[in-house]
Amino acid sequence: MSNPVAAGRRPVALRRSWLFAGGAEEAGLRKRATASVDVPIHELEDFTTPAQRPAARALIPALMRAWRDGGRVAAVRINPLETADGPKDLAACFADPARGVPDAILMPKVAVPAQIDRLDAEVTRLEAAAGLPEGSVELVPNIEGARGLMHTYAIATASPRVTACLVASEDMAADLGAERGRDGRELSYVRERFHLECRAAGVISIDCPYTFTDIEGLEAETRDARRLGMTAKSCIRVDHAERINTVLTPDAEAVAHARRVIAVFEEAQAKGLGTVELDGVNLELPIVLNARRLVERADAFAAYA
Repeated sequence: MSNPVAAGRRPVALRRSWLFAGGAEEAGLRKRATASVDVPIHELEDFTTPAQRPAARALIPALMRAWRDGGRVAAVRINPLETADGPKDLAACFADPARGVPDAILMPKVAVPAQIDRLDAEVTRLEAAAGLPEGSVELVPNIEGARGLMHTYAIATASPRVTACLVASEDMAADLGAERGRDGRELSYVRERFHLECRAAGVISIDCPYTFTDIEGLEAETRDARRLGMTAKSCIRVDHAERINTVLTPDAEAVAHARRVIAVFEEAQAKGLGTVELDGVNLELPIVLNARRLVERADAFAAYA
């Protein structure tokens, strides 16, 4: 299979905000093309009622074209293929390839790799029927329960189409029987375990949505995700997407400090020094590697812009 990321599409490592937008109200959905969001997701599951789904499916081709023309990565979240709606949702994604097909398809409630095996096979068949290059459409499994969390690595490596995985908040908490709180402590282990497994699989880990409305809590949780090593977060509000983009983009101060770390370390190496200290911190190689990654990420954003 060819590389699933098409030329010109925002690289998956630079997709910070993933915004769920449900329903069949075309004007509101089209506005996501101009919003400060990297990946708008036409959400056909929880945020679109069963009665709305036929009309919502009919919007997919035009919506994908509008979002892509707006410089966004256009995505659709279908219902699980095990449900009556899932196959219909997936077929609608390829109904009019001349107008628009999703860049990425998300599927919720993924618990075992076999679900991704089936989705991959169906997408391959639909791509061929639509005359699209094999591997054009990416897959993003949604991990929403304990069983899926325990199989994240196997799910993420089930298909070369999988470029990222997304972890849920409310569904995961419900499956665990956990009490929800604004500090998100009940999901701390879930998020850490999820990121670790995605990292081992070589895919991007998309943090769970902050489902409360306040910006302060959203920013705190996004900074916590960044500290864990995550570079992407999902959301259900446009104003949350804007703040996510800000937090997950390296700022000038952080980049300047990273460059200083690299310079001090390289100068010490050139002098043959085994160790060097900066601002009370011994600059060991892992610290320098993180600094280089930050600078590379900042340079990648600058080049993409």
